Amino acid sequence: MSDGWICRTKILCLILASLLPTLSTAQSGPNQAPNRTWITDVSIISPEKLNHIEKGSVLIEDGRIVSVERRKTPKKPVEATVVSGEGGFLIPGLIDSHVHLASIPGMRPEASFGPAEAKPKMIGEYLKQLPRSYLYFGYTTLIDLAVVDRGVLDDFKQAPLHPDLYNCGESLPFANGYPMSFAPAAIRFKLFPNFIYDAAQASSIPSEYKPQDHTPAAAVAAVKGSGGICVKTYFERGFGNDRNLPVMGPDVLADIRKAVTQAGLVLMIHANSFEAQKFAVDGDVDVVAHGMWNWGNLDRQTELPAEIRSLLDRIVQDKIGYQPTIQVMQGLRAYFDPEYLNMKAITKVVPVEMLEWFNSPDGKWFKKEINEDNEPDADVLEGFDRGPLRRVRQVVAYLAAKDANFLFGTDTPSAPTYGNLPGLNGYLEMQQLQKAGLSLEQIFRAATINNAREFKLDSQLGTVEPGKIANLVLLKKSPLESVDAYDSVVTVWIHGSSISRNSLAVSPNK
Repeated sequence: MSDGWICRTKILCLILASLLPTLSTAQSGPNQAPNRTWITDVSIISPEKLNHIEKGSVLIEDGRIVSVERRKTPKKPVEATVVSGEGGFLIPGLIDSHVHLASIPGMRPEASFGPAEAKPKMIGEYLKQLPRSYLYFGYTTLIDLAVVDRGVLDDFKQAPLHPDLYNCGESLPFANGYPMSFAPAAIRFKLFPNFIYDAAQASSIPSEYKPQDHTPAAAVAAVKGSGGICVKTYFERGFGNDRNLPVMGPDVLADIRKAVTQAGLVLMIHANSFEAQKFAVDGDVDVVAHGMWNWGNLDRQTELPAEIRSLLDRIVQDKIGYQPTIQVMQGLRAYFDPEYLNMKAITKVVPVEMLEWFNSPDGKWFKKEINEDNEPDADVLEGFDRGPLRRVRQVVAYLAAKDANFLFGTDTPSAPTYGNLPGLNGYLEMQQLQKAGLSLEQIFRAATINNAREFKLDSQLGTVEPGKIANLVLLKKSPLESVDAYDSVVTVWIHGSSISRNSLAVSPNK
């Protein structure tokens, strides 16, 4: 499950716009001294030089890294603010390449449940905190995979402190398929206007939508024209009450592939089953968005089946980007884990009123939808662990042993669950990746240089090198020694501006 549960609240977002401050960025003019920061006496960890982790210094000027000195400590640059990193570790800002900023954790996707359900004040406080919560855990770059409310993204970028934000434009669902199927038939085409037309379903597609406007080429052109850097499509037959959904055939994916290549974009596909990932590999996609927790007819096998191993070998050989997104399953499991909402870290990333609501009976409404048969919590937890979580971990372990092209993405939030919270979900995903078999080096590369390269951002991001944007994170611990290092953030730099981690946490008075 993921991507289908999306907050689509156009009217509400107009209300929230007034709650979000306007961005004000000072830049050095021609007669002004450059804005310089000198980070010194720090251990520099950059993915292209993992065999040269040494103490050194980094000079930032006007938002860019202008020099990196290892071993020797040069004289203090003129008019530079000095930051001592003694005992700390400096890394590139982290990249989460799979988020959904317009989705509100724990909230129903539609706004038609009445004012008590909508809770505009609570949602407003959440959206105000949202960019800070990602920064709190060191995420300085995000990629939103399916734009459903551009106003939310625009407001995010207008916040005084926020990660850099890229997107895939409006996604390309197959007509009446996933995730369109979650919306009522009367409005689904308005909510997903960049769908792929299916002539076989002409009678169920409103006549105002013309086939020539919804070809793969037209849909990709719309993404390109909106400034998207990637294209997101889907192969999902459904689950729960939405099964046997229509899916595209190989010919449609081939047309999408051709148009994406011509546009110079990155092709991603939602695929979490063996069937879907085989379809994706056969269709030459660039990125598989999700781990394989659904093996179809092979689900009951306890060992990794030969058919799946063969497909995974192709993923490795073709260097297809792979996002395990294990927290998708953990986000559902959270409703049955009494310890989840007691995590202290949640109080740092979620406003007080929202956390109180999560703990209320009304705030646990989604638990009933996950557990329609009202099974005991212990049985549900066991079902997750022996089923989808076991399967996705086996797949990830196999790929890790082959050093696949892992990309770090969280799918936050993957559903209307409070189990996928901004920033924190990334830290929990890293823990899950380590448990599944990724080395600390693989996790580090996935969240930095691998993401930057796959999404063609590596000329600007992903390493600590001269010329790169000064998106940096200072940690107390080395991320190559412990995954806990990602919860030891001291300072975050966005385009050279430093931010103390403590200042990014939710204020306890709100």
